Amino acid sequence: MTDFGEDDFFVASLKGVIAKINPSARIIDITHRLPSFDIKAGSFILFSSFKYFPARTIFLVVVDPGVGTSRNIVLAKTENYFFIAPDNGVLSLVLEDETIKQLREVTNQDYFLPELSRTFEGRDKMAPAAAWLSRGISCEEFGPETTSYKKSYAEKPQIKRDEIIGHIIYIDKFGNLITNIPERMLELLQKKTGKKTLSLSINDREITSFEQSYSFGKKGELLFLIGSLGLVEIAAKESSAAQKLKIKNRDKCKIIVRNE
Repeated sequence: MTDFGEDDFFVASLKGVIAKINPSARIIDITHRLPSFDIKAGSFILFSSFKYFPARTIFLVVVDPGVGTSRNIVLAKTENYFFIAPDNGVLSLVLEDETIKQLREVTNQDYFLPELSRTFEGRDKMAPAAAWLSRGISCEEFGPETTSYKKSYAEKPQIKRDEIIGHIIYIDKFGNLITNIPERMLELLQKKTGKKTLSLSINDREITSFEQSYSFGKKGELLFLIGSLGLVEIAAKESSAAQKLKIKNRDKCKIIVRNE
């Protein structure tokens, strides 16, 4: 998974390095169209998809605005998976959710390319390390153990009296606004107030249609729902909620879900 896009040589170089070291490696692309330099978007997309992969999958994540600096490269082993990425917060959500078995700095040059650049460590260090790991090299060989990793902190939704305050964490291809409000918080709010009817406010717009899926309501009408990740999403039927509300990716917005 990278923010490289698909028009340049970057992704092909990563895959070539892996195939040369381990020709039998199976490579599945999560995405290469992350917003450039957007560590939080990378963290969210990885977190949203990793659990659907087979056990012992190795995730190579290259969203690396700090390439060439003193930031570390980390290898994380959890109960079921392996992750190699720059230590810049992109693994935050995954590692907070998973049980970490080992966490190591990737420093052993035996598992890098012979010639290193300062501007493409994804190709020269991370991809070969992932390939050698897939060949059965043990985690201990890649570098010293560490006890900490950089965390990219996100605001937590809060229940205040009869409302929940949250914010947008991701905008998908369809213009749906994914919030940080989990379904269980709506249930807690309903239980706390004893009321069932919900409405949502964002950018001074009141949305009263709380639906089961994107296909309900009139075309272009704003609605909110619980998406496939178990989070509140704001959508517009067969349209873009982001465009209708004039919201860009990662804009700070206060979302208030009231129980009426």
